[in-house]
Amino acid sequence: MFILVDILPLLVIPLVIYNLMILGPLIGPVADAQAWLAQPLFTVHMFSGDAWNVSSGDALLGTAVFLLFIEIIKSTRTDAVSLLNHGLGTLLFIFFLIEFLTMRGFSNSVFGLLCALQLVDVVAGYTVTAVAAKRDIGSTGGILGTN
Repeated sequence: MFILVDILPLLVIPLVIYNLMILGPLIGPVADAQAWLAQPLFTVHMFSGDAWNVSSGDALLGTAVFLLFIEIIKSTRTDAVSLLNHGLGTLLFIFFLIEFLTMRGFSNSVFGLLCALQLVDVVAGYTVTAVAAKRDIGSTGGILGTN
């Protein structure tokens, strides 16, 4: 079970949720996508007297940001499982991008930001892994050097 969490990019979770909500039987046709994203889930009343209405799209993006944080922590490893995770993350980004560019109900700010978070995961994952591997073998200088 733990190896599956190590290999799979965690941002697949918001992708699956989004796909189930837009394409699945949960809300029906794609026309309801914007309504689902804007639907308030809960309201937080602030000390200032303002009310913060948190929508479904906001909650999905918040979850994705938290999962991105975990992915960046996972990228500090330098084993083969980490490289497999980065490769799958790259494929996941391509999947995000294809859906964003070609499918109805996916060309909106929420899904665009989910796509951008996956791109950050890919770039940060490879970069952090390369720097960590370089640190582990004790080399310096060059493009990824710290001096």
